[in-house]
Amino acid sequence: MKLTRADFPDGFKFGVATSAYQIEGHGQGGAGPTHWDSFAATPGNVVRAENGAVACDHLNRLDEDLDLIAGLGADVYRFSTSWARILPEGIGTPNGQGLDFYDRLVDGLLARGIDPAVTLYHWELPQALADQGGWRNAEMPNWFADYTEVIMGRIGDRVWSAAPINEPWCVGWLSHFDGHHAPGLRDIRATARAMHHVLVSHGRATQVMRGLGVKNLGAVCNFEWSAPASDGAADQQAAARYDAIYNRFFLGGLFKGAYPDLVLEGLEPHLPEGWQDDFATITTPLDWIGVNYYTRKLIRATDGPWPAYAEAPTELPLTDMGWEIYPKGLSDFLTRTARDYTDDLPIYVTENGMASATTLDPDRIDYLDQHLRAVQGAIDDGAPVKGYFVWSLMDNYEWALGYEKRFGLIHVDFETLARTPKASYHALAQWWR
Repeated sequence: MKLTRADFPDGFKFGVATSAYQIEGHGQGGAGPTHWDSFAATPGNVVRAENGAVACDHLNRLDEDLDLIAGLGADVYRFSTSWARILPEGIGTPNGQGLDFYDRLVDGLLARGIDPAVTLYHWELPQALADQGGWRNAEMPNWFADYTEVIMGRIGDRVWSAAPINEPWCVGWLSHFDGHHAPGLRDIRATARAMHHVLVSHGRATQVMRGLGVKNLGAVCNFEWSAPASDGAADQQAAARYDAIYNRFFLGGLFKGAYPDLVLEGLEPHLPEGWQDDFATITTPLDWIGVNYYTRKLIRATDGPWPAYAEAPTELPLTDMGWEIYPKGLSDFLTRTARDYTDDLPIYVTENGMASATTLDPDRIDYLDQHLRAVQGAIDDGAPVKGYFVWSLMDNYEWALGYEKRFGLIHVDFETLARTPKASYHALAQWWR
């Protein structure tokens, strides 16, 4: 990598990201069952029916992993807390072991001069709440607010930043319409309610954290650049609909207090009664917006029912996920988000990275280099980008793909759990310092 810190504005933050269920080892430390455990135990849902019971055993290797973050020279570590580790039944009596673990995590980061950036939910819903309908249930904002008060009442005084929910599109659409993630539904009514309740829960949690005095609060959304597969009007409309569902629904809710018409044409009949009244909560002011970006999709129209689109093949290089490498999409999202939604609100690239099986990983180094240059371009064009965090610190449990896809800067041997920094780790460590 030829870039250095001097190529970015003063105060620009560099960091790495992980999530609780993907690395901690959920089958220990008093954590309760989650809907991901149930999803993974159902044949056909996850590669080799793998789950997060052991994962990277981060729970027992905390100091080793924090030392690796420090060795990288990262300014920020973005991690998530597990709802089911804090409240094994989703509500009720907290698990002291879980609270103590996150205490140690935050204190360990601060002792190493690393800013803790917490996300309160990264997909491991307590099974007891899933049994009551999960994100479809109108009580979710209340349950989530109570969980927020428990965990942030413990660590909120020491974190650098906080965001309620990681990637609401995945929580709502991917999990309830496409059925690829837990709870594995393919139900348009469930999708509409989940997508809306996720945003209401975000707003409620933000209000709770403000009340606790927690500073630097944001939202983290995932984005995929959408382009039509042809110049035809049908493909252009299909790509616009994909963009509205994937990207603009959540930004529109958070910053405009409205959902795009291209989404309402399919979801409005299924939204809960009085949904328009919830925008006062959803639009609770934020201090920053997080952009998770990996790829672009070419979209073509289909003759099927709404949303009547499908992905088209691409000729550009692909990662091991089969995702197109398209750095321009990152710069386009950064500039568009500021222009259309957030104005001068600070933007952080909260996730960016690639799956690659190699440990001598020139492909990952090149990917990161290209995307950091895209960030530079967006800054030059006036986007207020303040930081960039790599996904991920280490190879981990990649949800429905089990342990097969490796996003880490650090190789994990899932038999021995030994950690080995990859070439990309050493490249970043050289210029982040």
